[in-house]
Amino acid sequence: MKAAKSDRTANTALKANPGLKRRSFFKLMGGGVIVFFSTWDPLEIMAISAGKKEDQKPDFNAFIRIDENGMVNAFTGKIEMGQGPVTSLVQEVAEELDVRFDQVKLVMGDTDLCPWDDGTWGSTSTRFFGQVFRAAAAEAREILLKLGSEALKVPVDRLEIKDGVITDKTDKNKKVTYGQLAKGKKIEKYLDKKPELKKPADFKIMGKSHYRHDARLKVTGQAKYSGDFHPEGMLYARILRPPAYGARLVSANTSEAEKLPGIRVVRDGDLVAVLHEFRDKVDEAIVKVKGEFSIDEMKVDDKTVFSFMLNSGAKGNTVDQAGDLAKGRSLASKFFSNQYDGSYVAHAPMETHTALAYMEGDRVILHASTQTPYPARDEVAAALKIPPEKVRVIVPFVGGGFGGKSANEQMVEAARLTKLAGKPIMLIWTRKEEFFYDHLRPAAVVKIDSGIDENGRITMWDYHVYFAGDRGADTYYNVPNRRTTAYDEDASIPRVHPFATGPWRAPGNSNNTFSRESQIEIMAAAAGMDPVDFRLKNLTDEKLIAVLKATAGLFGWTPAKGPSGRGYGIAMGTDAGTAVAVIAEVKVSKETGHVQVVRVASAQDMGLCVNPQGTIIQMEGCIIMGLGYALSEEVMFRGRKMNTQSLYSYELPRFSWIPKIDTLILDRQNEPPQGGGEPAIICMGGAIANAIFDATGARLYQMPMTPERVLKALQKT
Repeated sequence: MKAAKSDRTANTALKANPGLKRRSFFKLMGGGVIVFFSTWDPLEIMAISAGKKEDQKPDFNAFIRIDENGMVNAFTGKIEMGQGPVTSLVQEVAEELDVRFDQVKLVMGDTDLCPWDDGTWGSTSTRFFGQVFRAAAAEAREILLKLGSEALKVPVDRLEIKDGVITDKTDKNKKVTYGQLAKGKKIEKYLDKKPELKKPADFKIMGKSHYRHDARLKVTGQAKYSGDFHPEGMLYARILRPPAYGARLVSANTSEAEKLPGIRVVRDGDLVAVLHEFRDKVDEAIVKVKGEFSIDEMKVDDKTVFSFMLNSGAKGNTVDQAGDLAKGRSLASKFFSNQYDGSYVAHAPMETHTALAYMEGDRVILHASTQTPYPARDEVAAALKIPPEKVRVIVPFVGGGFGGKSANEQMVEAARLTKLAGKPIMLIWTRKEEFFYDHLRPAAVVKIDSGIDENGRITMWDYHVYFAGDRGADTYYNVPNRRTTAYDEDASIPRVHPFATGPWRAPGNSNNTFSRESQIEIMAAAAGMDPVDFRLKNLTDEKLIAVLKATAGLFGWTPAKGPSGRGYGIAMGTDAGTAVAVIAEVKVSKETGHVQVVRVASAQDMGLCVNPQGTIIQMEGCIIMGLGYALSEEVMFRGRKMNTQSLYSYELPRFSWIPKIDTLILDRQNEPPQGGGEPAIICMGGAIANAIFDATGARLYQMPMTPERVLKALQKT
């Protein structure tokens, strides 16, 4: 990879961030040592380095800056929404720069200060961006060594670094700090030859557990979220909302609202809003605005949606195929055909979508809860018909996202309102609005035909997934005759989903893993085999074998064929490059249908683990959040009218539900890092469904597995 050689080249290289040129960055940041580095996909970087893309040059569009006091400022377009990069990214920079953990300050999600980034999603912060961040820190270290060599008049190979102090190994009195090298200077550097990253054996900070960098701020209430900023003259806003998704405004009568003291009504086309300095006043005023809407009806509801999908006429796309299904069928002594359904699920973050918008001259500034600050900036600019550099997005802490804060409607609305009103506008969606405009995890259907021979080997596997996506639809098991077909919305069929849908923590994988792992245990029971033994007999994937054995050992599994009456269930799979297995123990009330998850064990192979403490928290969070989609979370609707409007009717996991949780991270420090924010959640539906079967002999084919559905399944046993 060639470094930029001139001002002109470097300016060109910064084109990915049109809101921030190098000159502006220096003006904003002042003096110090600044290192620009690439945030391209590592595979692209490797291809360029290998000479396979000689005509291309990565964009140098991210920064590390060393202050005169020796503080390291690391800038990233990623954001912190509870998943922990505010800690792990600091560990990576501190490790490669040879500074203390507390010497690094992470600046995140500010489109005026940080590099362009397409968003925080897909567990990519550590496995992709973190690697580039490490490379930047390693490059900065080499640059500082060269500067230290010049300052001390000592060859580089005689120098060592500890806690940001460069010392002559032969004369400990000869030393210089990073801060001294940066003092009074503006130094922009690149290296022609990129340094190697540290080996795990040399780690002092990475691979060691660190408590969350933001923990004290959050537990003491000092952490700032978008709704915590209150500039002078700020007005709260409420917007007239339609009664059904996709309804169009025909007319609006605002006369009654306008009679209320201090209420200001603004309108721009279909955007009708009431404004006031107090939030409760806009809540009172909005109900007095009377709107007439035209509604695009759909004859579907939460009970008929699955047949609606199957009869939609969607065309399938074969995403995996091997062998001959007819041959596999002929080899089978037992054959199984089942359908698995998954309801719409909301993100339901603690913090609803929020945005503060105000003007600074001719620029719009937004403090907003979003996972995608740069795409959000561009959306706002397009809506206001202004250049992107006229919009600045600043993302403070985000109170939960799970994929649901990738869309930015609240930011566009707030920006339009501040332009109309000429005042700072705070827009905080109500819980009802959060449900209504959420990009839900789509409802889905999975149909599986499979067969086993007399020895318990899977001979064929025909998998069809409707409208969940094919993430996690891999067969995983060693099946010689198989096919996977995915069906999704396309222009050739009428609309299938009545609401907006989108990514929901490991998109699609929870539905696919529930279906696949339920089918696996159905076959294991029919074969008269222990579920662990059945899986091992049909597995060749070394990572999955390792996590299954590790989880079984952690749980204290003893072999038994199902249903054993013990209430044990297994599920396994991969997500974000990480192999994971979960075993759950449940108790089922045959009188009420209530399912209590007693304990859960989970092991995962995620390669290099930067922060084990953070990973354990993520695994536990996945397990607890997974209880919700498995047992209770379901959006109810009729046509395009949503009946689920509050957390009263949408039941999230409660403290009383939380089981004993044991976790294990396999030691794979010499392997590339993989994602840790999503894998464990994919297994919860399948593990609980299999545990219910093991406890009672009842098989559940739809999530969530509510008490009503459990009782109905028990009646069939």
